[in-house]
Amino acid sequence: QVHPVESGGGVVQAGGSLRLSCTASGRTFGNSAVGWFRQAQEKEREFVAGIGASGGDTHYADTVKGRFTISRDNAQNTVYLQMTNLKPDDTAVYYCAINPSNFAWRPELYAYWGQGTQVIVSI
Repeated sequence: QVHPVESGGGVVQAGGSLRLSCTASGRTFGNSAVGWFRQAQEKEREFVAGIGASGGDTHYADTVKGRFTISRDNAQNTVYLQMTNLKPDDTAVYYCAINPSNFAWRPELYAYWGQGTQVIVSI
């Protein structure tokens, strides 16, 4: 079992930055891909960014490319999502999800999910 826990959400003005963290227990974290997803009010959950087990491959949604950076520290069992130049449209609950395999775009392929952390970007 792997139990991811997100942190780092909050309220920030447009143009500001936040760094989200996802820390997971379990011995398989270092062999797992990790994805960040988000869900805004009355919208479907959507992919934001993902990273392979070694950290060598990263993937981004077009809406965040160039503004968000995903990275991982397997020694700390932690994945980070650095978010810069935040926009009001980035307001959502951000979820960390773990896939004990290769990177995947589809949320249904991720076996373990955190509770989410709220990000609010004000005008």
